[in-house]
Amino acid sequence: MYRFLLTPRWWGINIFAVLAIPVCLLMGSWQLSRFDDRVDRHHQQQEQSQSAAHAQAEPLASLLPITEETAGRTAKVTGRFDTAHPLLIPDRTVKDKQGFYVLSLLRTDETKGHQAVPVVRGWLPGDPDPARVPAPPKGEVTVRGVLQASESHNDAGPEAAGALPEGQLGFVSAAALVNVVPYEVTNAWLTEQHTEPPLKPVPPVAPEGTGLDLKAFQNLGYTAQWFVFAGFVVFMWFRFFRREAEMAKDAALGLLPEENTTTDAPADSPTQAQEAQEAQEDQAAQEPAGSREAPGGAGDPADEVTPAEAAEGAATRSRSPVGPA
Repeated sequence: MYRFLLTPRWWGINIFAVLAIPVCLLMGSWQLSRFDDRVDRHHQQQEQSQSAAHAQAEPLASLLPITEETAGRTAKVTGRFDTAHPLLIPDRTVKDKQGFYVLSLLRTDETKGHQAVPVVRGWLPGDPDPARVPAPPKGEVTVRGVLQASESHNDAGPEAAGALPEGQLGFVSAAALVNVVPYEVTNAWLTEQHTEPPLKPVPPVAPEGTGLDLKAFQNLGYTAQWFVFAGFVVFMWFRFFRREAEMAKDAALGLLPEENTTTDAPADSPTQAQEAQEAQEDQAAQEPAGSREAPGGAGDPADEVTPAEAAEGAATRSRSPVGPA
């Protein structure tokens, strides 16, 4: 009854199902693993943020170039602050208060190519005002801070999206600093956790594309979507299989509906021609035997005598006078 599974049509359906189901399950598992990685990374970043002030610092050169693994770790680097290019980052929020970052560039020989390191020395509330900012330490200093990935235009505040006054910058990035200072800058920055008053430390943030953000929940949604696709393939296969099996069973029992051939058929169809021929044969069978030509005869129809002509001849013969003997 299931021999229909060996037909070319069902070979194609079976091959498609066998390939589609593992692919859907594999893609769903991969999306789920991405979501799990983001959850683990989010917990790790929270732990690093809570212990950043007391974490053991590592040499900055060993953490560069920055990756998802090194972002959020505490680094240390020795050098001198560039006092000729003080910078402020406006429109930044810390603990639900609006303010600005204080950014200074540390010239050091510990990085590749002697690149300067952007250091956010702290945060102040209110509008950017260089007069309120304490001067950076002079001479050689060792800076300890949490390593952060470069920001982008998306991190800039609404007020920082347009043209800014001299001495202000929209976001912390080597691409934004290339036209501000005459030397190369690392594609990462440090945020100090031990600041001098009135500066307040800037909490480290998760790099873009990590943590429990909107993209993380998109991975979770894609996971459910791929698993639903796998279930849909199984459902449709069983639905097609059950329909074919029922049709095969009905055919074996002779329960298939007959096609209607007596209606809606063209006048010159083979069915109507056959019915006309059968009607003619029935009519011929019902005619008297005398009206049909005797077997083996080949007489001319003009020589045949009808019953009326035979009766008229008999009457004529009865009226004719009898001749002399």
